[in-house]
Amino acid sequence: MSIQFKTAADAAKESGLKAVIYGGAGVGKTVFCTTSGDRSILLSAEAGLLSIRNTKADIAIHEVRTLEDVGAAYEYLKNDTEFKTILIDSITEVAEVCLAEQLKQTADARKAYGELIQRMTNLIKAFRDLPGRDVVMTAKVERVLDDSNHLLYAPAMPGAKLGVALPYLFDLVCPLRVEKDKDGELQRWLQTGSDGSYVAKDRSGLLPMFTEPNLAAIKAQVTGVTSTKKAA
Repeated sequence: MSIQFKTAADAAKESGLKAVIYGGAGVGKTVFCTTSGDRSILLSAEAGLLSIRNTKADIAIHEVRTLEDVGAAYEYLKNDTEFKTILIDSITEVAEVCLAEQLKQTADARKAYGELIQRMTNLIKAFRDLPGRDVVMTAKVERVLDDSNHLLYAPAMPGAKLGVALPYLFDLVCPLRVEKDKDGELQRWLQTGSDGSYVAKDRSGLLPMFTEPNLAAIKAQVTGVTSTKKAA
């Protein structure tokens, strides 16, 4: 049996972009989900879709309220060829739903959190590993202690172990930050590298420390795949 080899560039294109974007309420995570520049599906576990009500992006919205809803969406997307970008807004909300379901089934909190970690890890990996698609998950933000007892901003997940594990599962982990420029105007930026205050990483090494929150542009830089449509 012959062994087939790929170049690193070809492997990246075939795998697609796998990212977590996190931040506080109102920073623009849901709006970011409309910037892929291609046919996308947004699995929305949050009620706040008002910010994208007038979007011209080619994006379908599917609201999920239970883990069963999320699982059904995954089963559909496994065989789907229509959607090039899959977005979950937010994975924090999905995990909170999962924990609530587990706590209804047992009075043992430790058991509930154990089930949460297993179920959510399996779910996240299943979506992440969908071949040929870009998969982006948004998350809330929280402050956590690192190994040196320093407080860092990081993606928020119920259960300390799940929150710590999440960044390891993705190639791109970025806080979406809102800062004032020299003229006092608010600007939104994705931070792609850790600075001792925010958990962030870019395995590709191709993005600047701060980059515009435009998914189509990021995908082009990281995977070399350029959308044929203009991001909204």
